Amino acid sequence: MIGLAYAQEAAAAAPPGGFVQFLPLILFVVVIWFLMIRPQMRRAKEHKQLVGSLQKGDEVVTQGGIAGRITKVGEAYVSLEMLSGAEALMQRDAVVLVLPKGTLKAVL
Repeated sequence: MIGLAYAQEAAAAAPPGGFVQFLPLILFVVVIWFLMIRPQMRRAKEHKQLVGSLQKGDEVVTQGGIAGRITKVGEAYVSLEMLSGAEALMQRDAVVLVLPKGTLKAVL
């Protein structure tokens, strides 16, 4: 009799099968997509548009915090004139912010 009681208890406590087992995993992936991956893709798209629209005369800030005015634009590099009058060659992807015109004049 005792063996029969254990068998009935095990059958009653059997885990749910099929789709219900994967529901928490699916929900986790959906939450991660909307909270992390989607905003990251949007920021990358905006940065690509910013880098693609760089022109001579734009006042920009780079990833390293260098502010300057673009003097030459190439395919992969831009020439940046800094406030001290020095010129540096930077990768286009290093530009993170385009400042409004005249911002660098206000700094001096």
